[in-house]
Amino acid sequence: QTQLFGVLLAAASNFVISVSLNIQKCAHLRLVCQAEQKPCYTSKLWWCGITLLGLGEVGNFTAYGFAPIALVAPLGCVSVIGSAFISVFFLKKTMRTADILGGTLTITGIYLLVTFTPNVPQELTARQVQNYLVSWPFLVYSILEILIFCILLYFYKRKAVKHIMVLLMMVALLASLTVIAVKAVSSMIALSVKGKMQLTYSVFYIMSVLMATSCAFQIKFLNQAMHLYEATAVVPINFVFFTTSAIISGVIFYREFQSAALLSMFMFLFGCLLSFLGVIIIARNKKEELLQIPFIDCGHIPGQKLTGKIQPDSHCSCYGTLNKEDDLVKRQS
Repeated sequence: QTQLFGVLLAAASNFVISVSLNIQKCAHLRLVCQAEQKPCYTSKLWWCGITLLGLGEVGNFTAYGFAPIALVAPLGCVSVIGSAFISVFFLKKTMRTADILGGTLTITGIYLLVTFTPNVPQELTARQVQNYLVSWPFLVYSILEILIFCILLYFYKRKAVKHIMVLLMMVALLASLTVIAVKAVSSMIALSVKGKMQLTYSVFYIMSVLMATSCAFQIKFLNQAMHLYEATAVVPINFVFFTTSAIISGVIFYREFQSAALLSMFMFLFGCLLSFLGVIIIARNKKEELLQIPFIDCGHIPGQKLTGKIQPDSHCSCYGTLNKEDDLVKRQS
């Protein structure tokens, strides 16, 4: 019953997150269409979306205290398929065949995940977390993760390599630490609420700092990826990397598949594969929406050759710079 509650809470939280994202997008579109441009925080609709986003994230945080990481992390696909279907109502988008196919595959994958995830005890005490922290599998895993992260960081900083795979691999490595810390903190808080005080142990505060730090750097690299690349590429790759990293960390740190049968492990992995495939199909070929911002017509000025608008096409190579022909006319005048 505890694990089922965690599953339902995670699914509901991710659905609320998808609703919140669509509400925020709708609020931004409404503000752009207004004659007088106002910041987003003046919109009640935008604040409604932010509130729902906060509730969804709190629900996700709580779910880690009741269900395994290997089950909660893949349920993030609910927000992807939920956003695809809810956008039909909020943003008046057209339902695509790819959305229906991807949603069907993802829901099938979720069913397999819920059915074949091993039922492991979820009440984690502070002493258990301390023992997991000094266990040799986690120490080996931590050393490998730190080495890989340092190599990626070297290419990112020294060689200025900002490829989408490099950025999202760093996000995934940090995410594995985040989910480990989130589950530990959430479980200790849940036990403390039930009367078994765990907040007096130093490991609770160590895991809280680890959670906040890894989450902050994770957001930094993810934001840069979203800035450099389209969301249609970032979302599916990040989901696959994040989920894979979270499952591996749950298996190594919390030993969630220690007593699982071979068939259960195979069906669980097959469910993950279906979820990944569904998310990729939904995100594939989905075009980014570009807001139509009106330009200022300069009119005709004798002796100068103008394109009829101040800013060039954003897809043009000269975007943000003066055209060479216009610059030559300027120097001659």
